[in-house]
Amino acid sequence: MSPILKQGKFVGSLDCGTTSVRFIVFDQYANIVSQHQSEFPQYYPNPGWHEHDPEEIQETSEECVTQACAKLEEAGWAKESVKVIGITNQRETTVAWSRATGKSLCKAIVWTDSRTKNTVAHFEYLLSTTGFEVEPGQFKTGGEAVEALRDITGLKLSTYFSGIKLRWMIDNYREVQKAHDEDDLLFGTVESWIVYNLTGGVQGGIHVGEVTNASRTLLLNLRTLSWDERLLTFFGFRRSILPKLVSSSEVYGHLSHGPLKGVPIGGLIGDQQGALVGNKCLRQGEAKCTYGTGAFLLFCTGKDIVKSGHGLLSTVAYQPGPGAAPIYALEGSIGVAGSAIKWLRDSMGFIKSASEINTLAASVPDTGGVCFVTAFSGLLAPYWDPGAAGLLIGLSSYTTPAHIARATMEATAFQTRAVLESMKLDSHTKLEHLKVDGGMTNGDVCMEILADIGGFDVVRPDMRESTALGSALLAGSAIRLFGWDISKPATLTEVNTKGSRTFNPHMPEEDREKGWTAWLRAVERSKGWDEGVDE
Repeated sequence: MSPILKQGKFVGSLDCGTTSVRFIVFDQYANIVSQHQSEFPQYYPNPGWHEHDPEEIQETSEECVTQACAKLEEAGWAKESVKVIGITNQRETTVAWSRATGKSLCKAIVWTDSRTKNTVAHFEYLLSTTGFEVEPGQFKTGGEAVEALRDITGLKLSTYFSGIKLRWMIDNYREVQKAHDEDDLLFGTVESWIVYNLTGGVQGGIHVGEVTNASRTLLLNLRTLSWDERLLTFFGFRRSILPKLVSSSEVYGHLSHGPLKGVPIGGLIGDQQGALVGNKCLRQGEAKCTYGTGAFLLFCTGKDIVKSGHGLLSTVAYQPGPGAAPIYALEGSIGVAGSAIKWLRDSMGFIKSASEINTLAASVPDTGGVCFVTAFSGLLAPYWDPGAAGLLIGLSSYTTPAHIARATMEATAFQTRAVLESMKLDSHTKLEHLKVDGGMTNGDVCMEILADIGGFDVVRPDMRESTALGSALLAGSAIRLFGWDISKPATLTEVNTKGSRTFNPHMPEEDREKGWTAWLRAVERSKGWDEGVDE
């Protein structure tokens, strides 16, 4: 006889990251009741290329939901206790699938992928020659065209963003081009693909795109939160391929199958914005940095779009509901953080597990003069050089794997400081402390290095699943579960009130500035290695 399962009220979050998926069930205080995580394959078919199989992401997502629900029941709770789910996802990663079959037409191009340097160069050339049509018959060229594009999107022309990746797919994959020409193509970022499949796929699945993810495509007008016809014309896309735009918190549809069949999907958000919400940085002037595959520092600017003059991006932080005024942020994106540790483990064999890097790095007091610019796919903020290459400099016969391990950690810290220096200039605010989360923050050595190099306090919460919690808060808010209302931060005061640990800087100022100067010299040497345009 099966035991009687308790009925509760929980919210689920499907966190679809770059290397793994996890499904977490939270209670009203952000305690984790159940969870399951699985990695999925990564594909690197050519230098600078990084691909995912969309179907594998979907299968892994459904496996995580199933396993987490099984663990929930093992813990004595009925799966019906999950009242709503949210989804958060790796941003910019681009999926193209068939309207007729519901199947992907090619591998997804991941946000880290830099194969599109020539595509970027092509559109930069168009801006400098033909120009960008800002009004019917009125064109701006050169620097004015670049600024016009940035005024609309908040973004720069870069290999990083989805519109460039989609253009490359259409230009290089016959199946995608044919689907576009015949109006059979559906485009989306990862949350769009996941929702489409969870709500039925080709059998009635909904095709929606959430605004924080859409703000990373180069196709969204930041002010109107609508697809911009001028951008579609410039990049050469049919409007019919685009998903319907939705807010970050509303009921979009219901799961069509699996253990949570019939449960509403109530929250969608890009992973970095999700971490901002999960850290409850909902007011102007609050900031966080998430250290995962890359590192992403977001500074909430409230209802104002702040245009950076120092290499940062303007982006949507979240939209609390349909028709609600959006909240914006400044963002500094660092392309390589945890992925450099994975490189030390998988490609170089310096460590057997990611956690070992802390022990290895702590075995030496400094890097022995080694500086590591981890520009595996160029450099993002604040440098924006797609031609930059990874650079280990300062090597000598004295250098050991421990020095390189420590230099790898320092690289993330130096890049964080570079972003914060830009943020200080744009916001006219000096950050006294930085809230952090993500896998890299589990290591104390890494956090000590960050505090020393940055010269600020680093605050690490005890519960660090901030990205997943962000989408859970948005989902709960959509149905007012637990009285949550994302537009009223006071309703979230009981959420995630566990303690935190603060790491203070101890490095002498003279040593800090000496290291910073060396880092800047190394960055200059890494720049422009790959011209980015084929002969």
